Amino acid sequence: MKHIPLGKTCLEVSQICLGSMQFGWTANEAASFAVLDAFVAAGGNFIDTADIYSNWVDGNKGGDSELIIGRWMKARGNRDSLVIATKLRGRMWDGADGDGLGSAHVIRACEDSLRRLQIETIDLYQSHWFDENVPIAETLLAFGELIKAGKVRHIGASNYRPSLLKEALDVAAANNLPAYATLQPHHSLVHRKEYEAGLQAICLDYGLGVVPYSPLAGGFLTGKYVKGGERIQSQRIGGVRQYFNHDGWAALDAVRAVAAAHSTTPSAVALAWQLTVPGITAPIVGANTPAQFGGQLPALELELTPVEREALLAASRPFLLEGSLHQGS
Repeated sequence: MKHIPLGKTCLEVSQICLGSMQFGWTANEAASFAVLDAFVAAGGNFIDTADIYSNWVDGNKGGDSELIIGRWMKARGNRDSLVIATKLRGRMWDGADGDGLGSAHVIRACEDSLRRLQIETIDLYQSHWFDENVPIAETLLAFGELIKAGKVRHIGASNYRPSLLKEALDVAAANNLPAYATLQPHHSLVHRKEYEAGLQAICLDYGLGVVPYSPLAGGFLTGKYVKGGERIQSQRIGGVRQYFNHDGWAALDAVRAVAAAHSTTPSAVALAWQLTVPGITAPIVGANTPAQFGGQLPALELELTPVEREALLAASRPFLLEGSLHQGS
């Protein structure tokens, strides 16, 4: 797997980033270790998590994914070859500073993530979503303290609207504070507007690395769902149903047609298309098994023809005209 620069940072990352929301949720620790092993064996080095993963599961308090990744790195002894990204913002403990991007929360949340991950430095520390109750300068100043202490290398933003991202970058420049070096937006063939109609121009202008989440639309673009077919049991079916409409099925049909022409998977086609979108660095993919991850890898070798790319763009154009910001993913 090819490694490329992550924006203007000093980090070199694989063109696919492994997401870990499923660790401790739909994938137990043994399954998570197997997926992580397969990812590294394929040349991957970029792993994304968040402190709140997976506090929505009964019995979980958050930090579950970080704990699993930390135990895996310790068992494999491979921390130095990896780029570890995590996020903060959600509620992790009781009290006024239990969530948000205030200084007290940022400092304590970082310490907690470092402990769970069993590492000394977080390579990319990201604001999971915006905090309207805290001045941007306060958040960036806290990040600056962590960077000076060697606990964080670079910072990034996730789920920021264009105006807020631009404001954060301008505040950093005007006050000599650390600036967000990356953006993690929601983006896929069936969710284009959020990034392409506003955020993309800012990311290109400022040289931000872009690490989109949900590139397979919660599994919709894997092709496992069929119009009028049997209902599939999935923990994420609630979010996938939004694509069960004329535009969604038309986009999926276009993906399937290209996949058939190349004898590959719909997942590979969707990811290969995304890697052609200006500004995109490394889509975040998730998998419960090595086999699921294996179906995504051909994207890195798949070269779409101009006709195929135009067909995908045309089929997904309705999604460039609609879409909304999904926080907390």
